[in-house]
Amino acid sequence: MGLPKLLQPYLASYDLSKLDVERNKELIMMEILNRGDDRAMEWLGKTYTQAEMRQVVKQPRRGMWFERTLNYWCKILGVSIPRPVYKRALFNLNPGHSGRYVSENFK
Repeated sequence: MGLPKLLQPYLASYDLSKLDVERNKELIMMEILNRGDDRAMEWLGKTYTQAEMRQVVKQPRRGMWFERTLNYWCKILGVSIPRPVYKRALFNLNPGHSGRYVSENFK
């Protein structure tokens, strides 16, 4: 069974009918946490636990997160990420620029 159509804008590169809620949960949670609207967040909260979401934020994929959203979810979910891991996780079109950090979110 595929994912609901309301998630298509946040998983635009993927065929929803081929994504599995369990098998692809890290990707699905990351994309919705990073880009999702209220409806997508509601679906996310009904589908996954806060502990599962916390784990996705705690171990962010390299180059896949927007800085503002990663900072937001670190604060909301009470997650601390080591600076090198945080820096690698950010989507960066200008790799020569180091970016900003919100110190209370990091060890």
